[in-house]
Amino acid sequence: MILKSFRPLAHTLKAPAAIFLVASLAGCSMFSSSVKKPQPAELQPVVALVPAKQVWMARIGEVAFPLQVNVSADTVVAASTDGTVVALDARSGRDSWRTNVGAPIAAGVGSDGKVAAVVTRTNEVVALSGGKEIWRQKLAAQAFTAPFVAGGRVFVLAADRSVNAFDGQTGRKLWSQQRPSEPLVLRQSGVMLAVGDTLVVGLAGRLTGLNPLNGSIRWEAPIASPRGINDVERLVDLVGTVSRTGNTVCARAFQASVGCVDAQRGALLWTKPANGAQGIDGDDSLVFGTEADGKVLAWRRSDGESAWSSDSLRYRSLSAPLVVGRSIAIGDSAGFVHLLSRADGSSLNRLVTDGSPVAASPVLAGNILIAVTRSGAVFGFAPE
Repeated sequence: MILKSFRPLAHTLKAPAAIFLVASLAGCSMFSSSVKKPQPAELQPVVALVPAKQVWMARIGEVAFPLQVNVSADTVVAASTDGTVVALDARSGRDSWRTNVGAPIAAGVGSDGKVAAVVTRTNEVVALSGGKEIWRQKLAAQAFTAPFVAGGRVFVLAADRSVNAFDGQTGRKLWSQQRPSEPLVLRQSGVMLAVGDTLVVGLAGRLTGLNPLNGSIRWEAPIASPRGINDVERLVDLVGTVSRTGNTVCARAFQASVGCVDAQRGALLWTKPANGAQGIDGDDSLVFGTEADGKVLAWRRSDGESAWSSDSLRYRSLSAPLVVGRSIAIGDSAGFVHLLSRADGSSLNRLVTDGSPVAASPVLAGNILIAVTRSGAVFGFAPE
């Protein structure tokens, strides 16, 4: 079976008496409540070297979970915390369909353009087709990563380090791969994608290649290894989004490193220390990421050496970046979408949303740049 590829808080699993929140989505230290937070960098006037304008806006409801916005052709699928799942026409922002799955959403959205899937806070995978529920299945553990839908199947990465495969039309469970679980995992989107006929999943600090037919492990490549002496210090997880070019997949290990793997051979190409909490993106020559302190970095894809660094958005709680033409798009906690030059990180434009934090990495549908805010507004921007 050939899979079709898509451009896609820590929580105790077993502690009976307590739940420990280790990191927020922005990657702030849990010990910093009494420490004065650094002030966000003051934004400088910007000349729109890459002109763009808002062409539509839609509303879906508040987003308070690790949303992954899905794009299939001209359809954008997003979801809100209250259980709403909506498919929007990327050209107009109008609803193609809208439904509610009947429970708050914990992870989503995955779609192949035919079937869309989310995971609820009651640990159910819900599959939809044309806005109608076609099945739901109970998971043994929570999930914070959007299901991956490909090859007629729905794959779910759960917080107990299990990967589960379901038939996309019937919901019949096909297989489950269980890896050793640690006491803590991130309450944040992880990694799942297809490279050829291999399902690539982030398990702890490793990229792991699985056979999608039966879940057997083909290879493992470490991006980061546990360190420290207690559960918090030893926490290591890969976070989405990732950058894929051909067989090369580059990913971030939460507040530890960034690295690239040859997903055909399962060979680690390079890894570099990096202190970020959000995913990455890239092109043929560079990999881009945002650090926990708001610094924007570019690494050479060939060897991981630094290409450039920008301090202009320090402490603005940045999203993962998205490559858009000659720029990269990055959302911040004030609702701005910044367009920075891929060549050197200089500012090319600044797009305004509704003032609430950008809830997920921006996505691109055709030539429409799409951003979703925490208050539940979806904005479509087009080049002028």
